[in-house]
Amino acid sequence: MALSFAEMKKSRQNTLESLTKELTKLQTPNGGADDDSRFWKPTVDKAGNGMATIRFLPPIAGEDMPFVRMFSHGFKGPTGLWYIENSLTTLGKNDPVSEYNSELWNSTTDDASPARKQVRDQKRKLNFISNIYVVKDSANPANEGKVFLYQYGKKIFDKVNEAVKPPSQFEDEKPMNPFNLWEGANFKLKIRQVEGYRNYDKSEFEAPSPLSNDDDVLETIWKSEYPLQELVGPDKFKSYDELKAKLVRVLGLDGNPMVSRNRTAENNSYDTNVESAPSQRTATAPKIESSSFADDDDDNMEFFKNLADGD
Repeated sequence: MALSFAEMKKSRQNTLESLTKELTKLQTPNGGADDDSRFWKPTVDKAGNGMATIRFLPPIAGEDMPFVRMFSHGFKGPTGLWYIENSLTTLGKNDPVSEYNSELWNSTTDDASPARKQVRDQKRKLNFISNIYVVKDSANPANEGKVFLYQYGKKIFDKVNEAVKPPSQFEDEKPMNPFNLWEGANFKLKIRQVEGYRNYDKSEFEAPSPLSNDDDVLETIWKSEYPLQELVGPDKFKSYDELKAKLVRVLGLDGNPMVSRNRTAENNSYDTNVESAPSQRTATAPKIESSSFADDDDDNMEFFKNLADGD
């Protein structure tokens, strides 16, 4: 049922609880933007530094959560070809790269081996997508006051999660729904270049405040948002066989076919929070802790270690 603006305002106190539950679920075991003008990207200077102020927005009518997550792979094979594809693990399905990575990891116990290095190079990348309102963008002032989609990694997602569930309960650290138009807060995005990589550690939320004191303005912003669920719809993914054929081409595996599991209906029950189990095992994949949750920079190596250790 479509949610009206008045209903959304009235029920805003309940959304923090549901958001907290969803974030918890994402961190438990069972739990295209480059050319799309709908997406906003922060601008950095020649030194790799940049700053902007944005506001995360609530879900649109008909959607429950203010974000979606997407797993993907991006790497260059020995053939010189690139593999850049969305991972079927996003949909809770088996993915050929995840399977092959598992097989490579379990082919040796040497962490410094070429096989395990290849796994790291072929790691999954995790991104989240939300609607945002650009409060301040000094590098591109024309973006200010507009609604965009924003794709971000786990580092920023951790900031959101800590706002919803503060790690310590001091008096000045009360749970806050960053996606709330009234009790949410602006997010100061601060980007630095640290050891060759973008670093977001200094990014922070400001004190909670209404995005606007005019409900008519807020409703206009809310109605300007984009649907999120369609961004991770089945049509955004190639089939398992298409992905496998591309992986074989990119890695030059012709004549050395991949060993794959028998993808039965039972095996299609898949935990999207981890890489798939190796072909020789049919038991449920080992669970992982939230501390090793897949990252845009750090692969979920703990999972592979569990497989190798037989946990």
